[in-house]
Amino acid sequence: MRTTSGVLLSRFAMEIATALVTASIGAVVCFGSLEFGTGWGDAGPQPGYFPFYVGLILIFASGVNLAMALVHHRERLEAFLTTEQAHRVTAFFGPMFLFVLVSSFLGVYVGMILYLFCVMVFQGHYPVHKALAVALSAAVANYFLFEVWFQVPLLKGPLEAMLGIH
Repeated sequence: MRTTSGVLLSRFAMEIATALVTASIGAVVCFGSLEFGTGWGDAGPQPGYFPFYVGLILIFASGVNLAMALVHHRERLEAFLTTEQAHRVTAFFGPMFLFVLVSSFLGVYVGMILYLFCVMVFQGHYPVHKALAVALSAAVANYFLFEVWFQVPLLKGPLEAMLGIH
């Protein structure tokens, strides 16, 4: 039996979980399409016809994947996600999650400035003055690109309101 140190998730567990989740999605699609009819009417297929069969295909394919995972499972632990990989994923998605959270309260531009500044300083080890210059430049460039040229307003927060940016 071969083990991998620092394994957080095994490949076998993820194969089982993925097969079950995709089968569930297929079942939801099938169930939802029943509301619209899955047969063939006078004018052709009813609205739920194609989604129903796509859902069935998804359930069938998920069943095949589940069976393959069970058949090919051996007495070994093959890593899907190790501790080191989890740290890398968290280092990437953690700041993005915080960007979304901050942007929802303080606006996209403030969130963008904070995100770029923190990632450049703490992960990229750039000097503070360069990180601040890039973060502010990106926010200003995005403001002109979206708000002025394309006239697509982005989410703004209290700072933009204080500065009179609508």
